[in-house]
Amino acid sequence: MKKQEITIKEYLAQKGVEFQERGGELITACLFNGCDDDSRTNERHLYFNAEDGVYQCKKCDERGNIISLRKYFGDEQEKPSTTKPKSQHGPRFTDILVSQSHEAMPDNIRQYLNKRGIPDTVIADSKLGYGNFYGKNWITIPIKDETGEYAYFKLRQDPNEGNEKITYPKGEAQIYEWDTLKRTDAPLIICEGELDRLLLVGKGVNAITSTHGAGTFKQEWVPQLTAFQKIYVCFDQDEPGQKGAERVAKMLDNAGITEVYFVTLPDEVGEGGDVTDYFTKFGGTVDDLLGKYAKRYPERIDSTQFQPMTTADLNAVLGLTIKKDEVNKAVTFQCMLSAFTENNQFNISFNAPSSTGKSYIPLEVSTLFPADDLMKLGNASPTAFFHERGDYDKEKNTITVDLSRKIIVFLDMPNNALLERLRSLLSHDEKMIESKITDKNQKGGNRTKTVIIKGFPAVVFCSAGLKIDEQEGTRFILLSPEISQDKLREGINQRLRKESNEQEFREWLGSDPTRQLLKLRIQAIKQEKIAEIIVPDDEKETIRQYFLEGKDVLKPRHQRDIGRLIGLTKTFALLNCWFRQRKGRTIYATMDDVQEATRLWDKIAESQEHNLPPYVYDLYKDVILPAWKEKNEDKVMPDEWVGVSQQEIMRKHYTAYGTHLAEWQLRQQILPMIETAGLIIREKDDKDRRHILVCPTLKLNINESEEYSEPPRGVTDK
Repeated sequence: MKKQEITIKEYLAQKGVEFQERGGELITACLFNGCDDDSRTNERHLYFNAEDGVYQCKKCDERGNIISLRKYFGDEQEKPSTTKPKSQHGPRFTDILVSQSHEAMPDNIRQYLNKRGIPDTVIADSKLGYGNFYGKNWITIPIKDETGEYAYFKLRQDPNEGNEKITYPKGEAQIYEWDTLKRTDAPLIICEGELDRLLLVGKGVNAITSTHGAGTFKQEWVPQLTAFQKIYVCFDQDEPGQKGAERVAKMLDNAGITEVYFVTLPDEVGEGGDVTDYFTKFGGTVDDLLGKYAKRYPERIDSTQFQPMTTADLNAVLGLTIKKDEVNKAVTFQCMLSAFTENNQFNISFNAPSSTGKSYIPLEVSTLFPADDLMKLGNASPTAFFHERGDYDKEKNTITVDLSRKIIVFLDMPNNALLERLRSLLSHDEKMIESKITDKNQKGGNRTKTVIIKGFPAVVFCSAGLKIDEQEGTRFILLSPEISQDKLREGINQRLRKESNEQEFREWLGSDPTRQLLKLRIQAIKQEKIAEIIVPDDEKETIRQYFLEGKDVLKPRHQRDIGRLIGLTKTFALLNCWFRQRKGRTIYATMDDVQEATRLWDKIAESQEHNLPPYVYDLYKDVILPAWKEKNEDKVMPDEWVGVSQQEIMRKHYTAYGTHLAEWQLRQQILPMIETAGLIIREKDDKDRRHILVCPTLKLNINESEEYSEPPRGVTDK
């Protein structure tokens, strides 16, 4: 035998391919199909035999040898190792080659396929064939691309000669067969191999597969499957097959497909058994495959254990870990629940000084929601955010970030550049937007990538900064944690209980039946995949009258505020979806939902009206106004009234709240916001022009002890 002029080890080194050598094998990241693009840095799936150069990817199942590898890199073979030069390079791939290969199928191969349950009619319709490529004999399976054009052969080695599987020529993973997706009136099975799929087709079943193995089904294909009411996932009974099936089932479920079923073949098919083994060896039937051995994914939760729920019921459960803050925890919960709607997500922003619990509330509420739906982030640049959260398509040079039905909690206000890119999503202007980011390439230069952001998430911001950009302020419901003495006292007691014996606390919390039932309720709501929540005409008119009451002059932000009130109404309906009128994936809100929503909105409406966080608005009512009244209580005429200084406000703040207020925060953040809201004016002191005095713009009767807020309105039963 003639010695090779170049070994596989030398060839890989020549091509700059990094590899590890272990046990007579060279291991590297897969070079084909982009299948290792989503793998971790230290993951490698392509294995070469160090002696003869034969390779196999353990993820996408790409196979070949040094000759096919040289062809992949576009190199000419210097000295063929066989006397069949035609088989090394193969004929040009054309429709004619497909027909010639089909006509060349020998009887023994036809009989082999028949024994695998593939009838002659399917062999003919699918143009299965036979040919010599890469110096070996193969069964040829023509694969079409999405446009319906033949793209390549999936080659399966003659069973009398081996069990290799490769493509001719090189081709990326495709759905086999795309035309199947047009027949949405029947259930669909996603299986693992081409021959399994052809067997199912022969039995009259809609079936598809990815051409490149168990782990190569692409996320970008999933939107094309959403028209199917039922989809069954049935992969081989080995570890890669089960992991691949779990991955596909999860993608389908997250896409909102109504019924996803996970098929587990019976033990009798053997370890690694597949659909073909099920029918040809076990003697199974289609009815049993789609019935006896199929289970809903994920496993359905029994909804009969749930009862109608009000805000009071909800807060009783949330109160196990969040003391007081009744409005804040209820609105935060509803915000996160809104993630499980199609288009009714809304956003909240907690703005308050440090140590007041602005991140504690959303973090505690988030523990009730499935971890897969949560994204908890500190500050992040656009590049870091998109790379970490997105799927990269090397061929298209695009990163796709799907935020549909996700809950994002920013533990600090995000990077301004990232916030700019998310604004359209936060406003629900567009469900899919494109952006550009710049990366450093391997040579140190810059490379631009297109980022596609799609879907509407529910977003929670937590910021110690009190100053809010007007563009952001109108996109959120603004909240601030309570800082009352009662709340602080209960918070201290809660922390003592938790941190003195954390294990005991967690066991107590985990065993509470109301909390466990609420977690199950959230998962069950997610499983319902509600697409639309309709507010009927009577309820809509009630909301309109409530919202416009007392608003003599409308502001641009009211257009978004009414959307948030409707959003709260819809999330209350979602919380009680089993007790609401339903048609398919649509439910209808009731007057009960309107009442719950307006009661919550009553508590926060006034600060939203002024585009102020409640902490800042309360400071205006509890500190600035009382300080100004005390200073002017002996003055009778308005022209005698004088403003209060910053020092007087800071002293009053300590009296009211028991904490010191930083002068810079008052001057740079709080007073400018209140002034922008039109509640105060700042002017120089006539006695000392170096000092600034603060004067309320309201015409107050100093001798009255009226409250500085509207009485609760809400919607009542008639």
